[in-house]
Amino acid sequence: MKTGDKLRGQVTGIQPYGVFVSLENGTVGLVHISELKTGYVDNIHDLFELGQDVKVQVIDVDEFTGKASLSIRSLEEEHHRLPRKHRFSSDKRKFGFEPLKKALPIWTKESLDFLENRQS
Repeated sequence: MKTGDKLRGQVTGIQPYGVFVSLENGTVGLVHISELKTGYVDNIHDLFELGQDVKVQVIDVDEFTGKASLSIRSLEEEHHRLPRKHRFSSDKRKFGFEPLKKALPIWTKESLDFLENRQS
């Protein structure tokens, strides 16, 4: 089992923070409440019940305990093609950090000028 694998499992526990799933390979994993679905989850019990079959995607595996972090939301988003938001770049323009790189010398000079004027 590795990150990205899509597996079937059965809900074995429901807690306020997520759903425990027993996977077909014998591993037990947790689907955290933030990974259950896109949007707000008001009541987990409205979405899942014990024994329910679910399809999940592995998002992380703890090497020492063998427990898995799972997601159902990632499979849902796969079908919806939701736009990804980037903090410092644009998919269309490919700016990346270039504007910051160009502005840095100007900001540095302004800061040094300000400090020199304060000391005088």
